[in-house]
Amino acid sequence: MSQPPPQQGFGAPYEPRPGVYGDQGQPQPGQYGYPPQPPTAPYGRPQPPNRPSGGRSRGRLVGLVAAVLAGVLVIGAGVWFVVGDDDGSDDKKPLARESAEPEQPGAEPDRKKTPAAEAAEINKGRKEGEAKVRWIQKNGVDVPVGASALGPWITGGIVAKAMYRTVSGYSLEDGSQKWSLRLPTDVCAAPTRPTADGKIVIGLLTETAANPDADANCDKLQMIDLATGEAGWSVTIDRVVTHDLLRYVVMAISGDVVTIAGLGRAEAYRVSDGKHLWGKPPGPCEVEGFAGGSVMLASVHCPSQSKGEADEEVRRVDPVTGRTLWTYKVRKGWNVDAFHSVDPPVIFLRKGPLVGGKSAIAVLNDDGTFRSQPVPGGDAPEGRCPGRERQLGWNLDICMGAAVDTDTDTLYVATKHRSAGRSSTNDVVAFDMSTGKKKWKVPSPATQTLMPLRVEGGKALMYLSPPDPKSKDVGGGIMALGPQGGTPQPILRHPASAAATERAFDEPIVLHADGRSLLMLPHVLGETDEEEMEMRTMIAFGD
Repeated sequence: MSQPPPQQGFGAPYEPRPGVYGDQGQPQPGQYGYPPQPPTAPYGRPQPPNRPSGGRSRGRLVGLVAAVLAGVLVIGAGVWFVVGDDDGSDDKKPLARESAEPEQPGAEPDRKKTPAAEAAEINKGRKEGEAKVRWIQKNGVDVPVGASALGPWITGGIVAKAMYRTVSGYSLEDGSQKWSLRLPTDVCAAPTRPTADGKIVIGLLTETAANPDADANCDKLQMIDLATGEAGWSVTIDRVVTHDLLRYVVMAISGDVVTIAGLGRAEAYRVSDGKHLWGKPPGPCEVEGFAGGSVMLASVHCPSQSKGEADEEVRRVDPVTGRTLWTYKVRKGWNVDAFHSVDPPVIFLRKGPLVGGKSAIAVLNDDGTFRSQPVPGGDAPEGRCPGRERQLGWNLDICMGAAVDTDTDTLYVATKHRSAGRSSTNDVVAFDMSTGKKKWKVPSPATQTLMPLRVEGGKALMYLSPPDPKSKDVGGGIMALGPQGGTPQPILRHPASAAATERAFDEPIVLHADGRSLLMLPHVLGETDEEEMEMRTMIAFGD
């Protein structure tokens, strides 16, 4: 489709696009299964909880999120790894000691074992057709009252993550540490995906000299080469606006451009050399954040004539110039929760609190006009957004739970979890993106959940969670569903003997490519320092 003429600049006056969301009918009610909504900030959007400067706590923060891993995340070519003798931690690695008997499926994992011994024990109990646990990594870092992990980012044979004051790179072959970069202050934000050539830009906390006791701001940017761990350019964002709150921010990368947006701020820099490209021009609208990838989309709040309310917009932005290419006005009273796809735009919306509110989905055309509103009926859609567990701002493209197949115009969506024994279960629903009509619904296996990741080879790839402890001879893994529905077919079977270990990964970030999978825990928080040190933070499966 032809694009409307470019506008003068990001946030500049515009002519609203036709096809405003809601013209095709009221959104259907649904409920996100998340904790109560945080206090509201200007225009009624959620505001991060307060915390003492320099401390850590679990929190639920600003805005919802979107399609993590729905884009193509390639885990380097070649054979991955062999279980080694190291324990996968950041510290010096002891030799593995193997126990005589394999761990029983469903039993609680023994944290006294080294990760390498635990992996070997699991692999002793695996059955024919089940993949091997390639390696397990434990935290091994003493963090103050918990810490959030950002990433994982894949480039070549390296998987990298950032946590507390360190960014580290590990071998996809065996999980061993290849490099570690110590940072002067806490990591506070990072994009969901790196550039195509393996560069990432992270946000760091800085404190103001005028008031060192005040909460630090996430306004220092540091570029890092993920292949080598070398630090590149760094810049501190000019705090020219005295009332801005650049503390909980959203970051995204599109091409060679990285954006950072907070309450009242929006800035863009070139990743390759750190050149400032554009910022928020004068005007009343505020940017909640950007979603990156092949297309850059923005969630924008504009003041309304109604007191305490805001008009929500989605804008496509030229990442290099900041120009608004089109604008889509969300139905009044609704907020953008997540971008589950940017090309084509598939947007999860929310009205009211996270618990007890309503949820809806809007599918747009390439030019920003309304295309369809999938009507789930009693099947409330639910994304899984690992960022909600972090005491950080979370990105708008970090959620699992939806996958888009442009060839068949099919949208795969996970439904809200429901209780099933000591675990939970859900369904996967398929919609026609042209009409919004439901095609079919497929239930997850008992006591397990299915979360769509992306579409590959004409099928939706989904993460299958491990079952509850009472279930024997069943593990998690990666499943596939075609546009006609039916029974989910296994792509990668995680061993049943790994179920107890896998259950310890609470709402993990999941990557899958080249017949292998990787799970990362998004937040480390234990009752004691010893428990935090021994927590398993990454696990890799595949032959």
